[in-house]
Amino acid sequence: MQPMARKARVLYLCTGNSCRSQMAEGLTNALRGDKFEAHSAGVEPKPVDPRAVKVMAEAGIDISQQTSKDVGQFIGQPWDWVVTLCDQAHESCPFFPGPVKRAHAGFDDPPFLAQDAASEEEALNHYRRVRDQIKALVLGLPDTLNRQDQ
Repeated sequence: MQPMARKARVLYLCTGNSCRSQMAEGLTNALRGDKFEAHSAGVEPKPVDPRAVKVMAEAGIDISQQTSKDVGQFIGQPWDWVVTLCDQAHESCPFFPGPVKRAHAGFDDPPFLAQDAASEEEALNHYRRVRDQIKALVLGLPDTLNRQDQ
């Protein structure tokens, strides 16, 4: 019997840890949980966005029990990857000691895009598009991160 391979640990960072990083955490654990253990955090945490929860549920992934976390609680833990998903988090990302790879994969901010939507459906479409873009990144792990590696 072969020993189980260790899962690669990925920390997704966003400004608020309310939408993009929450979706990335949920997608990674649901679709690639056999090889990756994902967590998410924010540099200025806010509550999880209900629209993010809704569009993830549409994709069959429940993130309703996930909570926003401050990036500070993850510093000092061993990570294989720290991935920033927005420019602000990329610019203000703290130093993570040890042999961690950093990558930046910027995605549009659904709440910002949805603020001028004419309808709830139009607003949700922004969330769905970003969810699907993040899903493509997750399905290509780790290659998609190696291309983003810094």
